[in-house]
Amino acid sequence: MNWLKNYVRPKIRGFLGRKRDVPENMWIKDPVSGKMVFYKDVQDNHWVIPESGHHLRMPVQARLQMMFDGAQYEEIELPEVVTDPLKFADQKRYTDRLKAARSKTGRNDAMVAAHGPVQGVETVICVQDFEFMGGSMGMAVGEAFITAARHAVEHGCPFVIFVASGGARMQEGILSLMQMPRTTIAVDELKEAGLPYIVVLTHPTTGGVTASYAMLGDVHLAEPGALIGFAGPRVIEQTIREKLPEGFQRAEYLLEHGMVDMVVPRSEQKEVIGRLIRLFMGLPPFPAGAGPAPQENEPAPPQEDAGDARETEEAPEETTVEN
Repeated sequence: MNWLKNYVRPKIRGFLGRKRDVPENMWIKDPVSGKMVFYKDVQDNHWVIPESGHHLRMPVQARLQMMFDGAQYEEIELPEVVTDPLKFADQKRYTDRLKAARSKTGRNDAMVAAHGPVQGVETVICVQDFEFMGGSMGMAVGEAFITAARHAVEHGCPFVIFVASGGARMQEGILSLMQMPRTTIAVDELKEAGLPYIVVLTHPTTGGVTASYAMLGDVHLAEPGALIGFAGPRVIEQTIREKLPEGFQRAEYLLEHGMVDMVVPRSEQKEVIGRLIRLFMGLPPFPAGAGPAPQENEPAPPQEDAGDARETEEAPEETTVEN
């Protein structure tokens, strides 16, 4: 019995219980219709529900592969920052929260930067990962943004960022708020170099991120249905004691009121962004059916205003937002 119990049974269990490379739940519930949708169908459709068009949160790696020609890119090495500079603790220690987020995402912090070709033009792309502590902006996110922006200036590349964040990271206090002016200076360096800065606002984009680099682009695109604002709608309703308009702070509402330039479905983003990049860089349209081979960037001469030069309303004072 010992031989059967101690050797044969564990072998059988090990064989049958071997992990497969499949998600735990093969079905995803559509938040719009309530219907169950096959996981693979959603994944193959860039994490958009095929029937309703609802845009789910997209993994960082999948977004980078979608954007770069032939899914070919190199991640930019980002500097390390001081961990837990304020020795912060609430219900948990900040260091424990960081360990949990790093274990969950496999990344050091909430922003990833990469360099590669987009419709034949070498481009720097940043993606903010909402899965990492709600994409909150701390010192690491600020350093990542600045490093990526300066990499773009050094190589004469356009800079594109996909934003998703609940705001400033409250565990870093004033040090997180200092990233607002620091990233603004990095955006100014891009503009001085005559390089385009394109922002894609995804769900959700709020707080200090909205009040800084998320609203300083030459062009602002948004994903359908994305929540975009400074304070959340619930906080605003509680403050003004009034019911907000239908769809308030959603991408379509902001488009109607001039706060974003276009609402672009995920399936069209590469084409639209590639067209904008080539236009800003003074290059002809990308030929239909052309291969992914990159070509040398030919930046347009520096101009006083690389974008549409529209004025934006002054952002309200920052109140740190944590998701």
